[in-house]
Amino acid sequence: MDIAKMITELREGAGENRKEFSIHTGIPVRTLEDWEAGRRTPPEYVPRLIEYQMKYERLIKK
Repeated sequence: MDIAKMITELREGAGENRKEFSIHTGIPVRTLEDWEAGRRTPPEYVPRLIEYQMKYERLIKK
């Protein structure tokens, strides 16, 4: 899966728009837009860290 699609799926899986996801993750909105559009590519570890953060947050909510 390409990184742009992965970032989009993580955001949509969280049920958030770009602004909400930006606030949630601390990543600027413009950066998220560029990543999702494929204009820029984040380092390979970034999607994994975001995914880890989402899983961790789900675990601590239980």
